[in-house]
Amino acid sequence: MGPVARRVLVVDDEPKIAEVVKSYLERKGYIVSTTANGKTAYEVFARENPALVILDWMLPDFSGEEICRTLRSQSKVPIIMLTAKVEEENILEGFSSGADDYVTKPFSPRQLVARVEALLRRAELSSPQILSFHHDELTIDLTGHIIKKDGKPVSLTPNEYKIISALAAHPEKVFTRDELIAIVSGDDFTGFDRVIDTHIKNIRQKIEAESKNPRYILTVHGFGYKFGGR
Repeated sequence: MGPVARRVLVVDDEPKIAEVVKSYLERKGYIVSTTANGKTAYEVFARENPALVILDWMLPDFSGEEICRTLRSQSKVPIIMLTAKVEEENILEGFSSGADDYVTKPFSPRQLVARVEALLRRAELSSPQILSFHHDELTIDLTGHIIKKDGKPVSLTPNEYKIISALAAHPEKVFTRDELIAIVSGDDFTGFDRVIDTHIKNIRQKIEAESKNPRYILTVHGFGYKFGGR
């Protein structure tokens, strides 16, 4: 399971700093958990799987460097170190332990939020976007354009891939045939809209256990198709 989007863990034993950071991040729509020591930080990290960690260098039980190394050994989650130490050696130690950014105290909360957002954008761009359904029975790698059923690659035509990836990326949306035609061929396509039905039939034969009783690509009578995977 990947990190939970917009969830941030703040680890700092100074309550005022933790609350200020939490307040500024929440104004931007983030879900923020705070903790004042390393032991609890490990527990919260394992339970909540945050998308980013803001970590104080000096904590009462473990050093920020030690926590950073431990988290980095488990995850690629972005980590921002907070510290009052400004010596170059300390900054280099923070980066060598796996930190992605370094903010010295006192700091501007608005600048810290900007750094959080920049790191999350960078992480999103560099991470593969993989959709998984029914305990990995069907996976769709939107970055690599690879679809697997029960761990085995499924051979789809480019148009079939465009259709299933669009449906899977918007599981609550009912797509009309015209919308799927536009996805496949562009808005200027004037062909017979029932060609989409043929594509759907072919996709079902490749990914469904029972093509006549589908669980992934569902027909919404009178409207079009929607994705049923969970």
